[in-house]
Amino acid sequence: MTLAKSVTGAWLETHPAEQRKFVQIGDVVLESGEVIPEVVIAYQTFGELNSKRSNAVFINHAMTGWSDAPAWWPGLIGPGKAFDTEKYFVVCANVIGGCQGSTGPSTVAPDGKRWGSRFPTVTIRDMVQAEFKFSDAIGIDKYLITTGPSLGGMRALEWAVSYSDRVGAICTIGSSAVASGDQIGTHSIQIQAIKSDPNFNNGDYFDQTQGPVAGMAIARQIAHLTYRTEYEMAVRFGSKLQDDGTGRFAVVSYLNHQAEKLQNRFDANTYIKFTEAMNSHDIGRDRGGIEKALSQIEIPVVVASIDTDRLFPPRLQQEIVDLTPTAQPLEMITSPYGHDGFLIETQAVGEIIKKTLALVN
Repeated sequence: MTLAKSVTGAWLETHPAEQRKFVQIGDVVLESGEVIPEVVIAYQTFGELNSKRSNAVFINHAMTGWSDAPAWWPGLIGPGKAFDTEKYFVVCANVIGGCQGSTGPSTVAPDGKRWGSRFPTVTIRDMVQAEFKFSDAIGIDKYLITTGPSLGGMRALEWAVSYSDRVGAICTIGSSAVASGDQIGTHSIQIQAIKSDPNFNNGDYFDQTQGPVAGMAIARQIAHLTYRTEYEMAVRFGSKLQDDGTGRFAVVSYLNHQAEKLQNRFDANTYIKFTEAMNSHDIGRDRGGIEKALSQIEIPVVVASIDTDRLFPPRLQQEIVDLTPTAQPLEMITSPYGHDGFLIETQAVGEIIKKTLALVN
């Protein structure tokens, strides 16, 4: 693997061809009416597509995930695992607007310059429309299931509403039918942190020697606190000082580390675009409201919740179950880690994935 460092401090991965593939899906017309031309989607696959092309499953990654699903969802993909690659052809694509190979703010536009501030706002529906076109481009007529956590769960739910004829069932994990006021408030502060960085330059920082690294670090620290729990912070850190002579609280050192990790692989414009997409999420927009939209789903829907999730509390997943006639009873994941439980409690997540696949096998 070779790595090229962007001016935001993000490492934009360039995987060898055998690991990451690229496909052109043409122009994407957005909900806003704007058009993103000549869109390219980066993706990875695991396992073999059968002769009938009928064993594909689609994983929708979370906000800062990417196409290498085994890297961010360890223990779930491979022979004998929940996504059994001896049975299934597992597909994961980098979302449009991303910074891991798909067309996004950091990629080069048709005029030869990076998109930067010119990259339009995308919604969850826009993302799923691009995933639909991507599926056509790689020759997948129907997935057994689509699934994903958080932002990925939003997209899985959108698949059930927009393209139910192209998927057998869905599993949405730690997500919602509509963004909550609490989420929008927290997310908006993160966006402000990035845009307030003096190096943001309205999103056109690619020709600068320094991008909005500090602003994105603050945004990530705010976000990470919403991903975990007060209990974990109390048990792990409490009010202890870091044992390095700096005088920092241990929890501050931990948050700094989380920020640095993201700086080393992510782009600030993509962070903003994905956060705005989550803020705009409303499965019922222009469909008569969420109750009407969910009531029209005809394929099986599995909804998973993390009991300590303070960003996507269980009531939001229960709402999907209550309003969707084809929903199975709510699956509850017990975890002390909050929203990040979908990354950590892989055994419990794996069992839920197996249940979902059993509905279409």
